[in-house]
Order: sequence, then structure tokens, then C-alpha cells
Amino acid sequence: MAEERRKCLKARQKWGLRGGGALSAWGGKGRGLQPPLAGRGGPLGSSPARRVADMAGSRLPRHLFLQGVAAIFMFAFASLYTQIPGLYGPEGILPARRTLRPQGKGRWQQLWETPTLLWEAPRLGLDTAQGLELLSLLGTLLALGALLLSQLRHLLTYLLLWAAYLSVCQVGQVFLYFQWDSLLLETGFLAVLVAPLRQPPHRKQAPQSKLAGASPHEGLSFWLVRWLLFRLMFASGVVKLTSRCPAWWGLTALTYHYETQCLPTPAAWFAHHLPVWLHKLSVVATFLIEIAVPPLFFAPIRRLRLAAFYSQVLLQVLIILTGNYNFFNLLTLVLTTALLDDVHLLAESGSSRRKKMPTSWPRALLAMLALLLELAIYGLLAYGVVHCFGLEVDWEQYAIHSRTSECQLGAQRAGAGPPLLTPLSSAAFTFHQFSQWLKTVSLPTMWLGAASLAWELLTALWRWTQVRGWLQKFCAAAQLSIFGAATVALFMISLVPYSYMEPSTHGRLWTGAHRLFGTVEHLQLANSYGLFRRMTGLGGRPEVVLEGSYDGHHWTEIEFMYKPGNVSRAPPVVTPHQPRLDWQMWFAALGPHTQSPWFTSLVLRLLQGKEPVIRLIQNHAPTYPFHKQPPTYVRAQLYKYWFSQPGEQGRWWRRQWVEEFFPAVSLGDPTLETLLRQFGLQDKSPPRARSSSSPLTEALYWVRKQLSPLEAPTLLWGLLATVGAIRVMQALLGPRPSPPAREKQRPAPREDSGATSKQAAPAPSNSSRSQTPRRKK
Repeated sequence: MAEERRKCLKARQKWGLRGGGALSAWGGKGRGLQPPLAGRGGPLGSSPARRVADMAGSRLPRHLFLQGVAAIFMFAFASLYTQIPGLYGPEGILPARRTLRPQGKGRWQQLWETPTLLWEAPRLGLDTAQGLELLSLLGTLLALGALLLSQLRHLLTYLLLWAAYLSVCQVGQVFLYFQWDSLLLETGFLAVLVAPLRQPPHRKQAPQSKLAGASPHEGLSFWLVRWLLFRLMFASGVVKLTSRCPAWWGLTALTYHYETQCLPTPAAWFAHHLPVWLHKLSVVATFLIEIAVPPLFFAPIRRLRLAAFYSQVLLQVLIILTGNYNFFNLLTLVLTTALLDDVHLLAESGSSRRKKMPTSWPRALLAMLALLLELAIYGLLAYGVVHCFGLEVDWEQYAIHSRTSECQLGAQRAGAGPPLLTPLSSAAFTFHQFSQWLKTVSLPTMWLGAASLAWELLTALWRWTQVRGWLQKFCAAAQLSIFGAATVALFMISLVPYSYMEPSTHGRLWTGAHRLFGTVEHLQLANSYGLFRRMTGLGGRPEVVLEGSYDGHHWTEIEFMYKPGNVSRAPPVVTPHQPRLDWQMWFAALGPHTQSPWFTSLVLRLLQGKEPVIRLIQNHAPTYPFHKQPPTYVRAQLYKYWFSQPGEQGRWWRRQWVEEFFPAVSLGDPTLETLLRQFGLQDKSPPRARSSSSPLTEALYWVRKQLSPLEAPTLLWGLLATVGAIRVMQALLGPRPSPPAREKQRPAPREDSGATSKQAAPAPSNSSRSQTPRRKK
């Protein structure tokens, strides 16, 4: 027992606790015992309140979430800033000024219908593109400040970040129509609700004291993050099967995914050449993680939620390693913080170890029942996977086969890589059976979310009853009412886009939810998700290759910085940057050029030799083949690309010409003029030249001149390195919560301060709990 007490005392000294038991950490010399829960809503001082706070401990996960959202906003704004002149400038592909034209409406009506702060750009002497640059710069700096300074992580900061990104998306057109842009907007608005109204004054506290204080309503808004993560993952898994994609149904999607995704990484080449059985097993694991695991986000057992957390982290990390999906997977990792709690993140502390060892028989019985339930759920998941996908182990070949992958080999182009697959049947379940299952579970998943939200509401109400002081109680009630109503409203709104995956459930939703969603739909507070719905490029990835010529006979390829082109160039790593033109080139290759009107504008800008657009293709002028003189003719060819075989030295890709994608045109060509007129891309109102430049315009020009030599990934990695370096300096030079010198000078703890000494320590191991009521003086 003495050895255990010595270990416990060392653990307390590690966290700066100078008394017997965790409660004494809230008091100091001459201050007595202070209530640990003192946040926006007022102090909670009773022992039951402390136990509820420990169970719901999400203070540290909320801090991680807010820091993560700030980091993602920093990446998104900085990445977009580097591309604004080429995408939205006066000489860009889709000039932003065309999207904001005053229509004679009132100022507030105009702002409500098109919610963007860029309406105010002319008042600052800026055009729309310059306003975009200003918003992106301010958003980057504000997000950087929120990362470095805890005083900036409050409601107003995240409201400004959300409003700035919403303003940008209103004029972003097709280059900002990605699901992760909508996800960032929805997450950013949730961060507004999660962030504190104000940061409490900084005081030297023990590490645990920084985590225990919480207002009654804080768990409510943070619950919405968990609900968003559930909608994102569950819908992403379901749509893969509702789309009837033969690759997903045949479990062969990953045999194509690595080489057909938009921007693969070098690791994707190695992953592509893994055994086929491992690819199929990975698809099964994807369905398990995205469809079966998300309901565990709301499990009352901590270990189930933590298991769900680690499964999601594993999936996102593997995607990050094999594909350049900008900030999307990083943002998903930020959402997973809603599955964590303070106890898990501080598992090395002594108090966490004590909680894992219940002493009374009711706690031991509950722990045993929870363990049995946990094992039963794991067993049910394993049985469901084996039964639904017909998994069989081949011990001779050391492989795993599935009966759902019965496919018929389709016609194969000569030299066109892997054959096409057409599913014959599914031995385990059919599309009709899956549709019936989805119809059965769609509504119950909504009720599951509603029940979880109801529990959070009841918990918040109980915490409010523990608030001391009539003024604190009144303020806590006001905040709980406002944030509780907002949480319920956002939950109701989110049910509408969530139900899109099952039409009959969508039609049975309450009409009030539909009306509420329609009112705020343009604010993108809730969105529908479903990534990788269909696997494209089953016969090889289609790729558009631009070519230029001076005489119309000798053509030179125009190679992009990031997308595949040169078969000898290794795939780059650009995360968290998103080269939006390269991404749209990938989508353009999936259909005729008439489905991508912006492509005609791109050809026009290349013929005109516009430098902002050229910088989107090659940031360094000498690497662009027509940097001295614009090409006279431009055309585009369609190729099919495949990863090279392991034996081919010096080549990452192999390709085959398919057809002409865009005809050869020149300036003034009737074909080009007809396409520009057809798509409304003719610039009927060229920008007016300003007689004088304002100081703000000059400042924007100077910043652009300083940053333009940097490639976008380098800029983003530089920002991240800056944050890391400053954080390290803060950790090394900042104040420490418990100076060791004071601990060494202090004699043995006195009994009247609540300490447990070796001489006066009682025998029972839970003595700190029995000593706490004695300190009532």
C-alpha cells in the first residue's frame, strides 16, 4: 500500500497537485477549495456536478476541434489566395466580376439573396477579384492568429472566418463547387457554436483545472459535430452501393482507384500493385468503417466510441498517404475529435488509471456488463461482414476471397489495361435487398440521433440546476436556451439533406423541416454528402492534354504542375493545397468539352498569353513552353493513362491516345467565337481602368508580388512550419504550471490542507474521497 501511495503522490506532483486527491488541485495556499466548473454559465460546485463533468469531459476535444478548424481555414484561404488572379481576376478563366452585378435591389435584400461581403468591395476602392484577395489574406491571418493565440479562439473569430469563406464561395463558381468546400462551411458554422463567447482570463492552473470548467450548454453544440461526422461517413458508404457502380459491388474499386483518382501520390503507385485479394478486403473494410461503424458514434460505452474513432482515423490516414485530397481528409480528422473525451486524452494521469479500476461491486458489475456488450457488438460486426460479403480464407494461397465479387469480364480495348467488370449476381445480398435495408434503417438512424440529442439536452439541463448564484443561473439559462434552440434547429435542418440518400424517407419528413431548410439553404448550414459515388476510369483514367503550336503542324504539349502528363514524372505531393484547375481538368476528361464551358475560356486565355492563367499551369515561366510568345494555335487531346508495371524503369505512367478533345483554334477563329458566345463567356463589360490606386490596392499588389514566386504547397507547408516552430517556442519558454523548486522546498503536506502523508495516510485506497467532506471550514 505504501508503494501505491508513493506512485499516486508522484502522479499528483506530475500534474502540479499539492494535495490529497484531485479536488485539492482547484485550491491553493490560502484560497481553500474552489469549485472546479466555472465557465460561461457559472460555477458548478457540487460533487455530483463534478462527476457529470468528468463523464462528459470534452473540454480538451473542443479545444482540439477549434484549433483544427482554424488550421483548415488557414489552408483553404491560403490555397485559394494563390489561385485568385488566374481563376477570378480580370484576365482569369472565370472573372469574378461577372457574378456580382447590382440588380437594383435593396442592400440587405441583395445581401440575403447572395450572402457575400464582396458587395462592399467597391466602397473600399476594390474590384471583386481584389476583394477576394483581401478576404483570403484576412482569413489566413485570422486563422493563423486563432491557431497561435487562445484569446482569439472565441465565437466572433469563427463567425468572421465562416462569413469570409461563405463570401468567397458565392463567387467561386465551378471551381468552388466541391463537397469539401460545403463541408468546411458547415463545420465552420458549428465552430461558431462550439467556440466560447469569450476567453476567460488567463490564470496559472494545473493541467486538469484547464479542462474541467464548462458551461451547461457546451456539450450540446459539440454534439452537432458528432452528428455531422455520422452523416458524412454513413452517406459516403451508402451512396457507393445505391449508385450501382459495378466496381463497388464487385469489390474491385480499389484495383482502379489508386491510378484513376484525380491527383495520386507516389504511394498510390505501390498501393495499386498490391494483391487483388487485399484490394477486395480493403473495400470490405471501407464498407464496414463507413456504414456499420458510424452508429457507434452515439454508443454509451466509451470504448466503442474510441474504437470508432480509431477506425475513422485509420481510413483517413490511408487516404492521405495515397491521394492528394487537399484539406478534406484533414477536416474529417478534425471532426473525429467529437468522439474523444478528456479521460482518454489524459490517460497517463493517475486519476484516469483509478477510474479504470472500480472498487465497489455495482461499478464492477456495470463494467463487466459493458465489456460483455462491447464484445457482443464486435462479434456481431464480424459476423455481419463475413455473412454479407461471403468472406472465405484460402489457406493454401494465403488470400481472402469473397462471393460478392462474381463478375463477368467485359470487352477490353487492345492494350487498354485491366478488363471491365460487370456484376452477375451477389451471393450475399442484392441491390433490392440493400435498398429495402436502407429504407428500413434510414428513419431509425434519425431517431438514434434524436435520442442522443435528447440525452445531451437532459444532461445540459441537469448541469444547469447545479449552477450557483442567481445571476450565474440566469445567464446560464439564457445561453442554454439560445444554444439549445440553435442545436435543435440545425439538427432538424440537417435531416433534409441527410434523407436525400433514401427518397421515400425524404418524402416522409416533417414539412416544417423542409421549410426551415429551404429558408437557409443558400447559407449552406447543412449539406448532403456522398464521396466516391461511382468509380471512374475502369478502362484507364481519361486525361486531357493541352497542346500549342505556332504553325499548326508541330505541336508541343503544355504540362501542368500537378496533374498527370509526362509519363516519366512522379506524382507530386501537394496536400493540403488544392490546385483547382487541375481538379477541374480531371472532371472535364470524363465527358465532352461542352459539359465544361470554362475549358473554352481556358483555351482563349492561353491564346492571349495571360500570365495569371499561365501561373496556374506552371508557376515558373521558363518551364512553360510558350513563355516568350503565346501559341498561335491551341488544341486538346484525350488520352488513357495507367500506372506503369514494376519492371518498367524510369516511367510512372503509360498512356494511349483516344481521340481529339478540343479542336485546334486560334484567336478570331469562328469555332472559338461561337463557343464563347454560346457559353456566355464573351466579356461585354471590360473592367474600367482606375485613375488612381488606393493604399489598400497598393498593399495587395505588394503582398502578391512578394508571395508569387512561391509555389502554393511550399507556402502552405511554410505556414504550418511557422505554427509548429512558434508552438515549440511557447512550450519551451512559456510559464510552467508547477515549478519544481517550490515542490522541493515544501515540507511534508499538512493534514489541514487535505494532503495525504505517509505517516497519517489511512489504509483504504479510496481515502482521498473520504477526506474530502472534512474540509468544510
